[in-house]
Amino acid sequence: MAEKMKENRKNKKRRGMNDVQWFAMQVLIFVIILYVLFAHIVGVTTMPSADMYPRIDSGDFLLYYRLDCDPKSQDIVVYEKNDTRYVGRVIAVQGDTVEITKDNAVKVNGYALVESNIFFETYPLEGYTKYPLTLGAGQCFILADQRQGSEDSRYFGPVDYSELDGTVITVMRRSNL
Repeated sequence: MAEKMKENRKNKKRRGMNDVQWFAMQVLIFVIILYVLFAHIVGVTTMPSADMYPRIDSGDFLLYYRLDCDPKSQDIVVYEKNDTRYVGRVIAVQGDTVEITKDNAVKVNGYALVESNIFFETYPLEGYTKYPLTLGAGQCFILADQRQGSEDSRYFGPVDYSELDGTVITVMRRSNL
């Protein structure tokens, strides 16, 4: 009797579909869910350069959250500037004042930034961004961890929130694949 009730429930779910149609419908639903997830919520990219070395190396896979519209200081973000994709660390957000001094100190709102995870000096690039720089609404200042030879906000100025692709969720090391 119990088996007959299970069979009746199974048949009601399928509403006259054979096994192939039922499987095809499940695959279609799965593909739609994956499309929505990866086209609108989560992004996947590779690290384009060694700008974030040693934390993130060139070629590592990055999974990032596209819906984060409010970056915070120390977030690692994926962004596009001048039709080029970059990855960097948010140093300051809207309303903050940033300064890179001649003695290679990064100051935010007048206070020296203590960066225990940065192993390279931060040089101000002459002739590009003028300091002190106060960020406007919807802007952030982004620096790469590898401060020598990297293109970041020292080079092209503040990054608008609209240019952010998302906040990095996790890093999948290329060397461990």
